[in-house]
Amino acid sequence: MKVVLLQDVKAQGKKDQIIEVSDGYARNFLFPKKLAVPADSKVINDIKSKQSSAKHREEVEKENARALARKLGETTVVLTADAGADGRFYGAITSKDIAEALKVQTGIEADKRKILLDSPIKAYGTYKIEIKLYADISGKFNVKVTEKK
Repeated sequence: MKVVLLQDVKAQGKKDQIIEVSDGYARNFLFPKKLAVPADSKVINDIKSKQSSAKHREEVEKENARALARKLGETTVVLTADAGADGRFYGAITSKDIAEALKVQTGIEADKRKILLDSPIKAYGTYKIEIKLYADISGKFNVKVTEKK
């Protein structure tokens, strides 16, 4: 008997997967515990429409991430910091500071955990910073650190 799983079932399959099981297993275990339903054409069409909408949503998110990466390529974020006589900062500029400045200056919200810094910035200058936007899409933007006036 073909059934569609409503939840992950150990040793059988994942949610929304169509599997072939014995009639007794389906009637006595899967159906009473609401782990599966019989695979008829209506259920199969529902699953296919869910999968196609999920795929479409993923494509839209990827395209938005690519557009944001292009926009970030032209962006420069300016930060200011105090430094001592030797030019070293009293503190450091971290990914949190960069994310806040990016939101204020460009309106782009970025998670500080997605900004990839090898180490905190501790000197004046311009830095090329990478940010993960999607699973395999990342963008780069410039961060310019200047002296506080």
